Parts: sequence; structure tokens; C-alpha cells
Amino acid sequence: MRYALELARRAAEEGEVPVGAVLVGEDEILGEGWNRPIIEHDPSAHAEIQALRDAGRRVGNYRLPGSILYVTLEPCVMCAGAIVHARVAQVIYGAPDPKAGACGSVFDLLPSDGRFNHRTEVRGGLLAEECGDVLRAFFRARRARLTSARMTRV
Repeated sequence: MRYALELARRAAEEGEVPVGAVLVGEDEILGEGWNRPIIEHDPSAHAEIQALRDAGRRVGNYRLPGSILYVTLEPCVMCAGAIVHARVAQVIYGAPDPKAGACGSVFDLLPSDGRFNHRTEVRGGLLAEECGDVLRAFFRARRARLTSARMTRV
């Protein structure tokens, strides 16, 4: 999770919402990613999707059974769907997402929804405070910049 936090900080440096993800299998990193929807002009370029794409390319398969995804923010519905399709065994996330979380905060797609052909184990709250702090600092700085820009126009 510490490495996922480094990747989240990289996203923040690029002006993206600071979320990082690392996919691990058999004690090695299979894939990594950080939020890049603004830079890539791609609404699907979330950290989780980036990590799954990276792992798929490295492994040569979109199915990643037995893998564990560490992500700094609870996955959204889109990412939860990709996680199911990739057959990820476990998701461990840091901060909950009370606006769009799909692992219990808003929706409960992983692992509760038994209608999927694959179930993914979920554990939340790993380094939750630190993951949340990175997000809060980013949005606090963004609000300050917006307020400053408005004030200069007046």
C-alpha cells in the first residue's frame, strides 16, 4: 500500500485526483497505475484500470487469478466490474469513498453480489488515514487555487 501511495502522489503531481494502485501476484508486482483520466482524455483511466492494463500486458492475459490489488481509494462501480472480469482474488483499499465506492460505501458489488461469476475478497481501511490525507490535501489545494483565481478576476 505504501507503493500505491507513492503512485497516488505521482497522480497529484500531474494534477490528477491522487489515487494509486498496485497489483501483486506471487509476491511480485504485476502491474501499477495511478489516475490519469485528465491527461489521457479517458474517463476509464482510473488507477485500478491502469494497473490491470499494465498487468495484462506484462502477463499476456487479461485474467489475473490469484492476484491482489492494493488501491488507495475504494474502487468505483466501473473499476469493480473490471476487477471481476480480471478475476482478481482480493482487493485491499485504503480510504473509503462515500460518494462512489462500490465495496460497501455506496454500492456493495465486491464481494457481496453473488450474481457475478467471480467473487473477489475485499478488505478496506489499510493505511486509511494516510490515504485520506493525500486526497484531502489535494482537494484543499485545488479549492485554494480556485478561490485565488476567482479573487484575481474580481
